[in-house]
Amino acid sequence: MSADSNSFIGVFDSGVGGISVLRSLVAELPGEDFHYFGDSANAPYGEKPEAQVLELSRSIVERFVAQGAKAIVIACNTATSVAAAPLRNAYPDLPIIGIEPALKPATEAPGHGRILVMATDITLTLDKYHDLAATYGKDCDVISVPCPGLAGRIEHGELEQPDLTEMIRGYVGSFAGTVGSVVLGCTHYPFVRRQIAEVLGPDVKFFDGGAGTARHLRSRLSAAGLLAPEGHAGAVEFASSKDTEAEIALYREFFERRI
Repeated sequence: MSADSNSFIGVFDSGVGGISVLRSLVAELPGEDFHYFGDSANAPYGEKPEAQVLELSRSIVERFVAQGAKAIVIACNTATSVAAAPLRNAYPDLPIIGIEPALKPATEAPGHGRILVMATDITLTLDKYHDLAATYGKDCDVISVPCPGLAGRIEHGELEQPDLTEMIRGYVGSFAGTVGSVVLGCTHYPFVRRQIAEVLGPDVKFFDGGAGTARHLRSRLSAAGLLAPEGHAGAVEFASSKDTEAEIALYREFFERRI
């Protein structure tokens, strides 16, 4: 199927995390139709082998393309690092927008102090992250902290439970009061911003890639003449590889959750 300006934008992540990006996309482009797919049956990607992440991502994009998507947003730092380049090579005429840890805005912000980067193991080990850190973190004190299991815990919901705050404390509690900024390098993490601030201190500043990804999408759609017609009322549809009513209800809860 060939896409046009009336087509939808496909957005995917390993689960609920990419909904934090979806919220930014909808805020930036309220007239667009978005189809969100969460691969919750295989979540989280950040703890899987790169080859598996690539294959899962490729399968999702193939399905979006077959359905007529006019653009794709990879709303997952790990999947962007692993799969964005191969997917762009496979679909050179399709805008494919990824997300990356927001180190650039964090290092450019005044008074940032020490910068803590929280992310998955895979994101922090890949060349893409090391290139970012080398480019934007050379004049800053950047501390990279892998948070294994955190995305998977967020995936289950019930974010107000004390075990989640204690999990976060185990990862970053030793940095309490010593960092000025936190880069949320996994799209799940914005949903626990309050809990991270509770551990690190109320004055910490947070950075994530959602808003920048949304602006990039708008730019790419505009350049390609693919922005939705003026006056179109955008809509959001949710689907999941864990295809249950309860899972879709959880997605909608995250979409409407106050962050």
